[in-house]
Amino acid sequence: MVAAMNSLFLQALLAFLALPGMVAYVIPWLIARGEARASYDAVGILLLAAGTLLLLWCVREFYVAGKGTLAPWTPPRHLVVSGLYRYSRNPMYVAVSVVLAGWALTFHSTALALYAAAVVTAFHLRIVLGEEPWLARTHGAAWATYTARVPRWIGRVRHRTVDR
Repeated sequence: MVAAMNSLFLQALLAFLALPGMVAYVIPWLIARGEARASYDAVGILLLAAGTLLLLWCVREFYVAGKGTLAPWTPPRHLVVSGLYRYSRNPMYVAVSVVLAGWALTFHSTALALYAAAVVTAFHLRIVLGEEPWLARTHGAAWATYTARVPRWIGRVRHRTVDR
């Protein structure tokens, strides 16, 4: 049991480093390297920090509540509807988007803003065309109930019934 949990934790850590780690930190840092400034935007730095904290919270929810990772090879075994997932069906993507906005603002960078826009577009397409159909097939009625009450991105929580 302990070995399995350690293995899952290691997989969660590696998935974090490989997936959002690359998209939200390594690639933006590579873009920003050539755009060093004497001063940085404080709002951007706050967004970077806030997005990072939100992202870590989401990864924790996948590990603790979902018994899986953010990686497609070890997805959560249970539909995660706790934590930030009570307010957004995709808070991890929202968190990465906040981090990317933080990079763009911190460096006052058009290149980073364009990168962020491209990533957000790719996220939306991945969610609509891939993840949501898979979640509907995997979790059935629980997914339908969840989507009826929680918005895809951010916004107020909706309370409505699902027609069957």
